[in-house]
Amino acid sequence: MAVEMSGDRFEELVADALDEVPGKLMSMLDNVAIVVEDVPPDGEMNLLGLYEGFALTDRDWNYGGVLPDKISIFRKPILRICETEEDVVHEVAVTVVHEIAHHFGIEDERLHELGWG
Repeated sequence: MAVEMSGDRFEELVADALDEVPGKLMSMLDNVAIVVEDVPPDGEMNLLGLYEGFALTDRDWNYGGVLPDKISIFRKPILRICETEEDVVHEVAVTVVHEIAHHFGIEDERLHELGWG
């Protein structure tokens, strides 16, 4: 059964998850906006988060003058797969770390190996 939770409460959990990311890593996020959205743009309810942009490992000398990369955390898909608020806290934390890792060029396969899938 899906968890019901207000958008404000969900955003608090995302902020809490971001607070748990080590400051050294957060300071290395470059030109990235982190947002909460209700659903993915394509309506794919199995997608919990999405990184859109150029990973640091893909940037070269001519990177510049571009819009910020975007990390989206999708509220409804996460709430749909969780049974308790504790599940939501855990899934938000995993999703936030997973999407930040994409900014650093870490691919899904490696994240799954590390337990962040």
